[in-house]
Amino acid sequence: MEQGIVYLRRSRLVELENQLIQLKTVERKDIAEKIAEARSHGDLSENAEYDAAKEAQSHLELKIGKLENLLSRVKILEADDIPDGVVYVLTIVKVLDMKTKEESVYTLVSPDEADFEQDKISIISPLGKSLINKKVGEIAKVDVPAGIIEYKILEITK
Repeated sequence: MEQGIVYLRRSRLVELENQLIQLKTVERKDIAEKIAEARSHGDLSENAEYDAAKEAQSHLELKIGKLENLLSRVKILEADDIPDGVVYVLTIVKVLDMKTKEESVYTLVSPDEADFEQDKISIISPLGKSLINKKVGEIAKVDVPAGIIEYKILEITK
């Protein structure tokens, strides 16, 4: 797996492309209208509405730039591209914490897609690195500040 590459399934790529279209067409137009409206109120030096609209425009352009950058680095992976029986990018892995006996389910993703609240962990995170290429029944050891956590691989799905 190459650094900088964003591995996505085709369906996720389509979602992101649609989001970019929405940002560039609908949201850009809305902000342009807000700026024009605020500008029509006269003196821009004391116009909080204008300042807020320009700030929103700046945030939108930053978001568009980040999304365009991400999309420029996409490599499509489908289920057939993912090796069977091993933890790999875009696989879903069920693990057992050997100490607490708690089970967790994670999807391994590219760093740009990581979202711990959605149980999407980066393949370059300590946990992600320890899980990559493991098979069902194997133990992944994660070095954390509190020590080493061991996870047993219970199930791997694409």
